[in-house]
Amino acid sequence: MRRTFRACVALFKIRVVERLQYRAAAIANSGIGIFWGLMQIVMVTVFYTYGNAESAALSLPQAISYAWLVQILLGLIGIHSMDSELREKIVSGDVALELCRPLDLYSHWFARLGASRVGGSLYRAIITLAVACLVPAALSLSAPHSMLGFAMFLLSVCTAFLLAVAFSMLLVIIRMGLTWGDGPVWILIIVAGLFAAGTHIPAICGAYGYPA
Repeated sequence: MRRTFRACVALFKIRVVERLQYRAAAIANSGIGIFWGLMQIVMVTVFYTYGNAESAALSLPQAISYAWLVQILLGLIGIHSMDSELREKIVSGDVALELCRPLDLYSHWFARLGASRVGGSLYRAIITLAVACLVPAALSLSAPHSMLGFAMFLLSVCTAFLLAVAFSMLLVIIRMGLTWGDGPVWILIIVAGLFAAGTHIPAICGAYGYPA
């Protein structure tokens, strides 16, 4: 158990450093996140201006902060696709080499997928957070209401991250058992996206008086 844990920690560090080398892609993703964050903020502001803002579940500053947090954390907890490298290994048969490793395969891949998320989204999160704090006050990310609330937020992010990685592992496991394509995997990804719609529309629902 201890040996597996140490190996997974080492793999996690190596994988994060490897993913951090793709700076150009990270900057491009940051630009996309900032653009869509501003677009969503403009849309939410229009709904709050002309909708029933008094009965909204979130105030306008809270909705703006929510929009920024979605873009900051999207790469960390979002479900968009199956890990491409593991998929290629499964399709080509190279996964047999992974099965021969003297490590717990689930822990090994869990650390790998988690590191890919952290390394791939770290630059985007930092750049988007900096922009969210530097834009004019009417469009900026609000400060936490309290230290306790901020601690609960961090706990929620950590649990959401672990859940997202576990779901990615489920996709990998299902793909390993298939011999006729990626259809079921993509169905699960689409279903996960539908259930994750709350990351995009809670403030808009609140502006119309519906529960967020």
